[in-house]
Formats: sequence, structure tokens, C-alpha cells
Amino acid sequence: MRRYELMVIITDTLEEEAAQEVFGRAKEVLAKQGGSLLDEAWWGRRRLAYEINKRDHGYYGVLDFHASTEAVHEVERQLKISDHVVRFKTVRPEIRVRSNA
Repeated sequence: MRRYELMVIITDTLEEEAAQEVFGRAKEVLAKQGGSLLDEAWWGRRRLAYEINKRDHGYYGVLDFHASTEAVHEVERQLKISDHVVRFKTVRPEIRVRSNA
């Protein structure tokens, strides 16, 4: 299992509680696939860097987790088919090694 970080942007046409439920579904899929959640952050409604689908705001959420590649693919598949997810990005954070020099 590897460490991943997933950022999700959810449309602001939803109420905040409904947007948090969409974010929660991503956590549920991850748990069902055997992933383990390390940290999560709900940033709430924020301005987008650029307009997407004629909207300039969205709800942001970030998940930090350990999972298999298959689990990540399943979470991404579920996010792709959701009408409420505007964008998402999964990355593997760098592990920084200190040198003694």
C-alpha cells in the first residue's frame, strides 16, 4: 500500500452539507477498498483559480490515505461518474529524506 493525497472540488450549486456527503462517499469507497485514511481536511467553499462550467466557486476537500492502486482507481472511477464533482487530483506525495551532510 502506498500513500496518496486526493483533492476534490465539488460544485457550489449544492448546499455545504450535501457537498460534504459527496466528499464522504469518496471516503466510504476508499474504506470499502481496504484503504486507510490518515488525514482529511474540509476547506469549504472557495474561489476557483479560473471559471469552470460558468462557476467561479467550489467546495474543496482533501484526503491523505494509504491504499492499493486498485483502490485509487475505484475512487477515481466513482468521482468521474459523479455529477457533483467538478475536478479531482490524486498525487503521491514526495518523501523527503534528510541528508547528514
